[in-house]
Amino acid sequence: MSTDQIMQLTYLVLLGAAIGGSAIVAGRSNMGKMTQQAAIWALIFVGVIGAYGLWDEIDRDVTSRQSVMDNGQISVPRSPDGHYYLTLDINDVPIRFVVDTGASQVVLTQDDAQRIGIDPNTLRYFGTASTANGVVRTAPVKLDAVALGDIRDRNLPAVVNEGAMTESLLGMTYLDRYDRIEITRGELVLTR
Repeated sequence: MSTDQIMQLTYLVLLGAAIGGSAIVAGRSNMGKMTQQAAIWALIFVGVIGAYGLWDEIDRDVTSRQSVMDNGQISVPRSPDGHYYLTLDINDVPIRFVVDTGASQVVLTQDDAQRIGIDPNTLRYFGTASTANGVVRTAPVKLDAVALGDIRDRNLPAVVNEGAMTESLLGMTYLDRYDRIEITRGELVLTR
């Protein structure tokens, strides 16, 4: 802690002690009620701190999600972490993807591959991909049914990453199927 921070903390502690002391002196005849009110304020304070700490999760759950419009447009708000996420139904299983225009292919994590019925242990990892973490081996697969709202594709080429990944990547083998990709005011819009 810097000297300024220590002085600010000391000031706040002394101010709190002065306010608390005057409240105790003023309310000595009603100590039970004063204790109850202090407990209520302490719970409110803890609740505010908890809400502040969970704000990113609350915001992510409350803010708008991807929307598919009738005119063949998909609109996706930017996530608080700066990425765009789309959830596609792959073989009728919802899979969350990071939209990655820098990825040439659709890349599935091993967990997501397993969820859609592909056993990663039986795949042949003979392809390679250059990533920020180095070169990884990949196994080619075909995704039988891919749906994003009313937009449906069949036999989409993809790869399963042999390495550890936290999210599947929605790369250009899927994004190239759209006529237009644009980002405007924190919103990704795909038009087909």
